Amino acid sequence: MSRVALVTGGTRGIGAAISRALKQAGHRVVANYHGNEEAAQAFQRETGIPVYRFDVADFDSCREAIGRIEQEVGPIDILVNNAGITRDTTFHRMTLEQWQAVIRTNLDSLFNVTRQVIEGMRARGWGRIVNISSINGQKGQFGQTNYSAAKAGVLGFTKALALENAKKGITVNAIAPGYIATDMVMAVREDVRQQIIAQIPVGRLGTPEEVARCVVFLVSEEAGFITGATLTVNGGQYMI
Repeated sequence: MSRVALVTGGTRGIGAAISRALKQAGHRVVANYHGNEEAAQAFQRETGIPVYRFDVADFDSCREAIGRIEQEVGPIDILVNNAGITRDTTFHRMTLEQWQAVIRTNLDSLFNVTRQVIEGMRARGWGRIVNISSINGQKGQFGQTNYSAAKAGVLGFTKALALENAKKGITVNAIAPGYIATDMVMAVREDVRQQIIAQIPVGRLGTPEEVARCVVFLVSEEAGFITGATLTVNGGQYMI
């Protein structure tokens, strides 16, 4: 069955792969972006997926944009909270702005976006929410106290929301990717990248498409008995 799916941060990297995979699975996909207008328009031309610019860190921006999406495309039954940023530095050098920017975009956004769609999902008796966390939200990472805190918060949010909405036909799950071959990771110096790969038992980086396939499964009808779960996609680098 075709449903309307919103992917935040859905025009680049892992988000773009998720948007494409959901469209290929037959859903009507809408991709959010905030910063890179040129990349978003190129993505829309290439895929035919409509893009909407709004700031997931701002509640009012989310309310206005999602209201417009539901008027123009239809009620959102699938939500993938993928948008995220990094502002890396050791904690004793971290500024308040670096802390708050990451918390607002990576964690507050889950409230700002999900709050706009949860009542509709409950009223219709069906919904799928997938929150993209990170291996570093599970194990921590040097120089990423802000990012690790936000991504760990994503896991707690996922479990609590899953409990609250299980009887309404809504599943809420998280995916915790490890090191994926996105533009950001591939821009790292080759020697540093090889050090990362040496820590991954399968001996390579993951691909955005491997994460996307997990999302497609979790939002399917067949995954209706899976909720409150965290799916780790990290090549065996961290096992829990």
